[in-house]
Amino acid sequence: MILIKSIIMNRLPIVQLFKLFSFGMIGLSFFFYSSLNGQMPISLQGALEIAESGSPSIQRSLLNIDQYQHNLRAERASLKSRFSLTLEPFSYSNNRIFDNQFSQWFTNTETFSRGTFQVEQPILRTGGTVGLYNTLSWRNNKTAIANFSENSNKAFYNNLYLVLNQPLFTYNRRQMALDELNLNFENANLQYAIQRLTLEKTITSQFFDVYLAQLNLDISREELENTSKNFEIVKIKVEANLLAREELYQAELNFANAQLSIQDNELALANAEELFKREIGMDLNQDIQLITNLDAQEVIIDLDKAIDYALESRLELRQRRIDIEKSYFEMERTKSMNEFRADVQLTLGIFGDNEAFGSVYKSPTSNPSVGISFNIPIWDWGERNERVQAVEVSMKSQELDLKEDQKQIAMDIRRAYRSVQTQMPRIEIARKNVENAERTYDINLERYLNGDLSGIDLNQFQTQLSSKKIELARSLINYKTQLLDLKILTLYDWEKQEAVSVALPRN
Repeated sequence: MILIKSIIMNRLPIVQLFKLFSFGMIGLSFFFYSSLNGQMPISLQGALEIAESGSPSIQRSLLNIDQYQHNLRAERASLKSRFSLTLEPFSYSNNRIFDNQFSQWFTNTETFSRGTFQVEQPILRTGGTVGLYNTLSWRNNKTAIANFSENSNKAFYNNLYLVLNQPLFTYNRRQMALDELNLNFENANLQYAIQRLTLEKTITSQFFDVYLAQLNLDISREELENTSKNFEIVKIKVEANLLAREELYQAELNFANAQLSIQDNELALANAEELFKREIGMDLNQDIQLITNLDAQEVIIDLDKAIDYALESRLELRQRRIDIEKSYFEMERTKSMNEFRADVQLTLGIFGDNEAFGSVYKSPTSNPSVGISFNIPIWDWGERNERVQAVEVSMKSQELDLKEDQKQIAMDIRRAYRSVQTQMPRIEIARKNVENAERTYDINLERYLNGDLSGIDLNQFQTQLSSKKIELARSLINYKTQLLDLKILTLYDWEKQEAVSVALPRN
């Protein structure tokens, strides 16, 4: 209070002293506020690293990859030899049966045990299968026929045979299923990479939303400091009859408005922080303080290189091509409707039986067999042809979509390029506006302290200075976000002059 009175009475260059004092108080209050509240400093790069493991959208993409990866592994496992054992340890039956040929009733009693060991191996190259089977059984069979003696047989039986099944004149279903799963898995990885780029854009946008909210709060605190000091000065001047009492009322109103502005900005900051923390997967109760070097240097961009690189590298275009490749699979399946097809089965084996287990193959019997079956379509009323044409139309539509996507990518890059080119002049103008607003405020603050300006007018200059600072921050943020848009559109980092490395969590 004594310092303020001495400044007023002696007419010292109080603008500079007043600014230094205000900024010092703001810096000290901010330092102690952050320390006491345990705020966690977060940079933009740090936020992106946290989101790599914590973002819900990234987690969903990774779960989608896991699903396709498990399906692909299951399909590859199905191409290996499959071993199985089927057991029937005990079976008993006693049946009374009438024989039509001899017009006789007879009673059949049977007891048996059986087990089959089999090894089946799919043939990926041809789409067929080959299997080795061994069936071992023990059978006790008794038959009693009226007016005849009872017949019985008790022995071990073993049947060892090799079976080859091969479809002909049709597509390889196993190979197509594997190829389609590979494409699905690749598509899931591409979607994850696209999601990461989208997440980078989303997090960057929300990061700067929080930064602007923090900046608004800092500026409102600065305004509160200024209005508080102005209020004290006006109060002293009014008490010394150097100003009219109306100026004290206006100073009180300005002070109240500054307090209300801080409350509004604190609310806006809390809301923006919660959205940001949820997006990157942080605890909502964790206090954070964003740190960034909000500056901009002009970046040189080659438009032709940007378009060419994007058309070669964009992940969405590869996804379109995957859809077209999968359409060829659909075409094969459609053509196989009512198709001419043959199936060949070849069996080679030996059979043996004996009452003694060790002598089962004492007198073996070979039992080869070969068979071929045909499916010959005759007339389907044009169903197959219509379905094939429907798939052809769908493929043409997908190829058209690919061409249109290429055009859209080129248009988006040109639009982003033009927008980036206009940002640096905007930034320079915004910087000059801030410098002019600061000089204007300093001049009018001195006029206000000298009693040559009303509190209402000074408040307008304070508001103008704050808005120009926000405009400059927005201009710098727009430039950075538009450079990021161009980076995502081209998969090329123009600030670092290097290609973007797209990380795919592929195993």
